[in-house]
Amino acid sequence: MQSSQHADTATSTDTGTGTGTDTGTGTGTDTGTGTDPATGPGPGPCHVVVIGGGISGLAAAHRLATAGARVTLLEATGRLGGKLQTGEIAGTPVDLGAESMLARRPEGIALARAAGLGDRLQPPATSTAAVWTRDALRPLPKGHVMGVPGSPEALAGLLSPQGVARIAQERELPPAELGEDVAIGAYVADRLGREVVDRLVEPLLGGVYAGDAYRISMRASVPRLFEAARSRPSLLDAVREVQRQAAAQQQDGPVFMGVAGGVGTLPDAVADAVRAHGGEIRTGTAVLGLSRSALGWQIRTDRRILTADAVVLAAPAWAAADLLAAESPAAAAELGRIEYASMALVTLAFRRSEVTGLPDGSGFLVPPADGRTIKAATFSSRKWRWVTEGSSDLFVLRTSIGRYGEEEHLHRDDADLVAVSLRDLGAAVGIAAKPVAHEVTRWIGGLPQYPVGHLARVARIRAEVAGLPGLRVCGAAYDGVGIPACIADGHRAADEILATPTLARGTDRGTGQ
Repeated sequence: MQSSQHADTATSTDTGTGTGTDTGTGTGTDTGTGTDPATGPGPGPCHVVVIGGGISGLAAAHRLATAGARVTLLEATGRLGGKLQTGEIAGTPVDLGAESMLARRPEGIALARAAGLGDRLQPPATSTAAVWTRDALRPLPKGHVMGVPGSPEALAGLLSPQGVARIAQERELPPAELGEDVAIGAYVADRLGREVVDRLVEPLLGGVYAGDAYRISMRASVPRLFEAARSRPSLLDAVREVQRQAAAQQQDGPVFMGVAGGVGTLPDAVADAVRAHGGEIRTGTAVLGLSRSALGWQIRTDRRILTADAVVLAAPAWAAADLLAAESPAAAAELGRIEYASMALVTLAFRRSEVTGLPDGSGFLVPPADGRTIKAATFSSRKWRWVTEGSSDLFVLRTSIGRYGEEEHLHRDDADLVAVSLRDLGAAVGIAAKPVAHEVTRWIGGLPQYPVGHLARVARIRAEVAGLPGLRVCGAAYDGVGIPACIADGHRAADEILATPTLARGTDRGTGQ
């Protein structure tokens, strides 16, 4: 589930895949309209192939198509969207992946509007949440930055008295040297005590990265706090400075935004917009090889070879590594070192009359330190009006299970995951009813991890890729896992392609973005 503070998505988004089956017909070479096999680049629109049909690849394709490029998007699986997916449970539409996007970044809402979903944008009906820890549901506190408090009082009630007292001792400690990066869990534990990390930082970061706070890069996950902490002797003072900056930039409106019918409807809407601008989208099309030629780039699938002026590689890091192994071994080696976590979402539908007495709010987080199986629970019927409108006699909620290093539960069958979810829900909020329907969605190897040094690795990857004319990479593995961040990365890749002098000949910036 989301925290009401900082998380962008309930499951992190990704950018399509690089394996699958080609459903196209015929063999040979498809050179497109921008390249002629005999004479090389011609006067027509430049042809850009986008590899990967997650939200980053779709955003790049949309940016390119609206600028006048000829776009072909290839997605290995049979559907678009990566970790954005909708489904039904007991006839009610639900998100089976990410469920909302950060509204205070413009990219997600802007793309939804451009794709015709503006009238379906919908904020959460409630933004309050709880933390299930120390055998009780405790209100998710305010006055923190991704779980790091600005004062001891901010976490009173969530932590033990000893944990609160430990925070108060922070200013007595000598200043810490952060260097170029540090694990946020280790640094915060050193300054404020492990209880802050275990009870709040860990579950909040888990909702974003499905990761381990003691491995996650502070510079990548909370960059403003990292920079503030580098210039101040006290972490508490650094938090207050970040809060002061945020207050000065306060925006009206909701922090998060969803889409009626599910955020998972966004990919198909963007795909339709790409097609409306002349783009072509091929699902079930695996890319097996990528190489430079005198004509630009050759993209090999299992049935044909496409030739393009440029390529946007929006596949997961492991797939991008395979495709770049020949052309850029150094970039491929760095990409191959990016690790991914797995998790499962268990969506449950109950008769509303049998689910009574639930606490207020949109759900609760569960710290791994408490030894429970579920990591969070979201009361979807309470959080999203459109879920209730889809079936007023049902109550839908979902739990999440698994994170980096704790994926053994994902080997259990669906019935077991439902059973352990019901067990923990019963202990947390007293649910004793049996669900009338359930859906288990497993995201295996889908959530990129941002360990210490991640941004330096991304810089090395981009430096190597910059040496490949007409090729750019984008996706959740680089600069952010939330929907707006992935869209922004797709836009960046597209804009860099469009700015290439030899390619700009065939685009029309006047057609809109």
